[in-house]
Amino acid sequence: MWSTLLRKFEKYPAQQKVLKVLFERGFQVNDEGKVTSGAIEIAHTQLAREAGVDRRVVDSTTEVILSDDQLKKIFQNVRSIPFLRDVAPLLGQGVVIITPDDASHKGIISEVSTVIAKHNISIRQAVSDDPFFTNEPKLTIITDTKVPGSIVEELLKLDSVKGVSIY
Repeated sequence: MWSTLLRKFEKYPAQQKVLKVLFERGFQVNDEGKVTSGAIEIAHTQLAREAGVDRRVVDSTTEVILSDDQLKKIFQNVRSIPFLRDVAPLLGQGVVIITPDDASHKGIISEVSTVIAKHNISIRQAVSDDPFFTNEPKLTIITDTKVPGSIVEELLKLDSVKGVSIY
């Protein structure tokens, strides 16, 4: 999917950078070409700084998005979510970070959640990194309670799991 989107900007690498930031952050593009997060407008100069491009590149990227039906549907409907990894311990929740052996392996989330559920622990959030955006994708599981260390050994026995961290 991502390669299809990037292909639309293959002659414009600066616009690809903007597209990547928009998608990674879950920012929308409204009908007026403004970049938003919900009802909050994000200044094109701020976005340009983050992407390492000129503000005019952001302007032209949003114009292309609005002129393409597929891109328009995507960027008017993408949403960001609160990622609880760094605040979960403050809320009394557990964090399990899985380093997969191969991120394209099917069933990693299912295998990991089965092990966690066997210990009668509920999962509050599961966020998996997209291998396109990061060289070392991880699966982050937020649980309703702290996770005992004994689960680490069970998770490491899974063929799809290369490493486990809990906190």
